Amino acid sequence: MADILVVYYSRSGSTAELARHIARGIEGVPGAVAKVRTVPPVSAQSEAAAKPVPGSGAPYATLDDLRQCDGLILGSPTRFGNMAAPLKYFLDGTSSLWISGALAGKPAAVFTSTQTIHGGQETTLVSMMLPLLHHGMILVGIPYTERALNETRGGGTPYGASHVAASEGRTALTEDEKELAQRLGHRVAELALRLTPAAPSE
Repeated sequence: MADILVVYYSRSGSTAELARHIARGIEGVPGAVAKVRTVPPVSAQSEAAAKPVPGSGAPYATLDDLRQCDGLILGSPTRFGNMAAPLKYFLDGTSSLWISGALAGKPAAVFTSTQTIHGGQETTLVSMMLPLLHHGMILVGIPYTERALNETRGGGTPYGASHVAASEGRTALTEDEKELAQRLGHRVAELALRLTPAAPSE
């Protein structure tokens, strides 16, 4: 079995919807299991503690979730071409995993949501890749052999899955955006299964 961890931050629901479709793609691979987690918002007072359990939605991610996963997929809304502060804050707390090499050699991917087609989605995806590279993870993108990547008029990039919400802030994903999110989850799960050592036979 391969446990694929999907960690995201979402404000309007678009990034959370992408996460659900990525999880669907993961679960479509026999032997793969999706574990969906979120991160708490950051307070203006940086030392303020978040509630231990969110009021609704996915549970908060922990370092143990990261340590135990066989693959990781990160998601964030676009913030001026960068990942949102709550996800960055969470990643900044993973130095113990970096020191131990807990994530090294595992597959990883990224996804985002933005309001405009040129709102910085690709730089946001790259910003999430940087800490994954420092952790020694194997980055997985979306190749142009995927039909939807050539046909999308909304989100979707070779760097990762994305959604363009448009100025009215719609959360509904297009069919191409859904397909690309599912394909990204599927690709990470397949690679994780290939890289996960087989259990010794008795």
